[in-house]
Amino acid sequence: MPYQTDFLLRAYRSMKTIREFEERCVKEFMGGNIPGFVHVSNGQEAIAVASCIDLSDKDIIGSTHRGHGHCIAKGCDIGRMMKEIMGRSTGLCKGKGGSMHIADIDKGMLGANAIVGGGPPLVNGAALAAKTLRTKNVAVSFNGDGSANQGTVMEAMNLAVVLQLPHVFVYENNGYAEGTAAKYGLGCDSLTDRNAGFGMPAECIDGLDFFTTYEAMKVATQRARDGGGPTAIEAMCVRFDGHFIGDPQLYRGTNEIKDARKSQDCLKIFRERVIAEGWLKAVAMNKIDKEIMAEIEKAVADALVAPHPDPATDLLSDVYCSY
Repeated sequence: MPYQTDFLLRAYRSMKTIREFEERCVKEFMGGNIPGFVHVSNGQEAIAVASCIDLSDKDIIGSTHRGHGHCIAKGCDIGRMMKEIMGRSTGLCKGKGGSMHIADIDKGMLGANAIVGGGPPLVNGAALAAKTLRTKNVAVSFNGDGSANQGTVMEAMNLAVVLQLPHVFVYENNGYAEGTAAKYGLGCDSLTDRNAGFGMPAECIDGLDFFTTYEAMKVATQRARDGGGPTAIEAMCVRFDGHFIGDPQLYRGTNEIKDARKSQDCLKIFRERVIAEGWLKAVAMNKIDKEIMAEIEKAVADALVAPHPDPATDLLSDVYCSY
């Protein structure tokens, strides 16, 4: 068997946790328990988990506004995540970051970023630190197909090549930059070809396939650790929900989402593969499903009774950073 059983169970648990956590976020947002906007990553779980499963807490990732899955894949605690998303003072960022600015430096999660294309320059900094200190750590930035057209991202890619930084650029191409088709917003035939034009190895993969994504990331991260510089990976995927919860999605086809959930679900693809190969049994994954649902129920229950930040004492705290 090419993969250890524990590895496969860990991968499934992480992907399933992301799926159920996101589904519950939708429910809680619609129920008025989550302030602000919520952007979920249902359908993209395989990319987050395959990209992060071999990373240590010392390796750094930078996320997007659609960052819950990246947080969970990097090992962030879902209880404190739910509290943060609900704006509670015991959340990962004391309730001040919320869904789009959630971070956990102890886990190497540099933060979600509401600025489109804001992540790669920051991740370049982490990659430069790793190279300068010779730690062999790597840095991974997650980007959408829309952010690929931002000047900050292109500048970060160029600098990563110039300095040969241990930075893996992961592009989650779900077909839409908010409501604009990815193909319409790209001035060339292929994002991957354009990425290669910066002078780094670049490839396009099936982001719905955990194993394909994992193997591509394994090569890219090892190259980075060995001093081989940056890599760009375009992972093709789908998102089952709108750009944000409440998005009417008038830009999508009549049966597009229904068909995607039926035939392009990365969790179903994973389960079918491991069962067909004889690597895992359905009963083992079903057991994990039940455990995850219980964990999420507890996370929500605890978050709902957690305290809100106190304006009198918390408003002006954490304004300045102390090193």
